[in-house]
This record gives sequence, structure tokens and C-alpha cells, in this order.
Amino acid sequence: MPLHVPPAPAPALRSVRTALGSPTAVREARTPSLTSARTPLTPELPLPVHVLERVTPRGAAPRTRLTGWRFLIRGGDRAVAAGEAMLTPDGWAFSHFFEGPYLASTERALRQAEALPTPYQPRLLSVPELYMLTLWLHADIAADASSELFAPGDLLVPLAPAPPGIAAHRPHRVADLLPMLTLRLTPGPALKATA
Repeated sequence: MPLHVPPAPAPALRSVRTALGSPTAVREARTPSLTSARTPLTPELPLPVHVLERVTPRGAAPRTRLTGWRFLIRGGDRAVAAGEAMLTPDGWAFSHFFEGPYLASTERALRQAEALPTPYQPRLLSVPELYMLTLWLHADIAADASSELFAPGDLLVPLAPAPPGIAAHRPHRVADLLPMLTLRLTPGPALKATA
């Protein structure tokens, strides 16, 4: 089933395109694939990047916050880097370019998602406290990309490298994975007593 990729804000895309055209921005990014590219580089497949807000006690709905848009930078037939735009008080602005394991892992997870029988809206969900990034497959394909709540039927696909004990590239229902994350993020009794 095809993924329903939400359109990125035009200023976010424009900021990444401008940075790609800037030799200074590319050189300062220190991403070998960008500096050695022999083919034209194009930003594709915009994904909204959300951060999981502090996990709340049981019963409260977890929330996310849109922090940016990530574009896979294609050079020839493959993604060679990613570029990200972030929301600032003045609007969308270029943030940074990067390479690394999450790039190939994102592409793999997107291919897996396209093979699922249900349509989804792809997003990225970051859990900074666990150094974890997931592909968030949002079941409400018509939702605004900035919507902060999970929908029934949403899936989370941890990207590699995933934290110990969490399998990368295995889709989890949000209702199943969030309790595991909550246990890892909630301080133990000894830590609560000293806080």
C-alpha cells in the first residue's frame, strides 16, 4: 500500500535546497557523501520529525511535538545524506546535513512500510532520552503533519541502531511499545527518593 507522505512547508524545503546550493553549508556539514557527490543532489521524501514529550503517568495520552522536517538527499539512485529544517521564531530555517546509520535504516523501514496492507502517513519520532529514532506510521493519513497525538492503529518501527532490548525494524503497535519506553524513562524508586 503506498505511503501518504504529507507535503512539507515550502519554506522548509526551500531552506534545504538553498543550503544544498551553498558550497559553504555543504563543506561545513562535513558529510563525505555531499562533498564528493558527482551527480546533482536533490532533497526528496519529506518526513515530519516529532519528539516524544516527557512520558506521563499511566492513563494520560502521550504527546509529541513537531520539531522539524527531514529530507533524504538523493544523489543518483540512492540517498547519500539527509537535510533537516527546523522551526524557529522567524519560520522554517535550515538546521543541518548528516549521514550515518539512521539514513539507511530510514530507507529500509520505509520500504517495509510500503509493503504493509494498510496505508499510513510516515513520520519520524525521536525519543531523545533513549537515543532512539522510530518511523512513526500514523494511521490517520489525512491528519495534519503537525498533529501531536497518536491515533489508534499507529505503528512505531524502531530504526537501527535501536536501544538494547528493542528490535530494530520490527513494527510495534504504539499501545505495545510506549509502555516499554515508559518503564525505561521512569526513574526507579531510589532515584525518586533522592530527587
